[in-house]
Amino acid sequence: MVDPLSMLGNLGTTGAAAGAGAAGTPAARAADGADGRRFEQELLAELSRQIDEVNVLQSDADRAAEDLATGRRADVEGVMIATQKADTAFRMLLAVRNRMMEAYEEVKQIRI
Repeated sequence: MVDPLSMLGNLGTTGAAAGAGAAGTPAARAADGADGRRFEQELLAELSRQIDEVNVLQSDADRAAEDLATGRRADVEGVMIATQKADTAFRMLLAVRNRMMEAYEEVKQIRI
């Protein structure tokens, strides 16, 4: 039986690379583990980049609100747009996180 988690790591490989080696061999299982770790590292790197981007948007919105309050900025619309951008980005990141947690829970329930 093929391990469903090992298929996640093969998503980015070509057909020749994915088909190399029998699924039951120790070398194939080791390669699947390496692919799984690479997938995990890429996923964590992308999430880290997205979190950094949300943090930048939130700090920009905070700075814009502070500038408006101190009189260094007069455009209320720009502050509202910056705040809405930060809020939307945060909500999207939270939704992605929730979907990933749901997917993780589903994978945990798979019986092998």
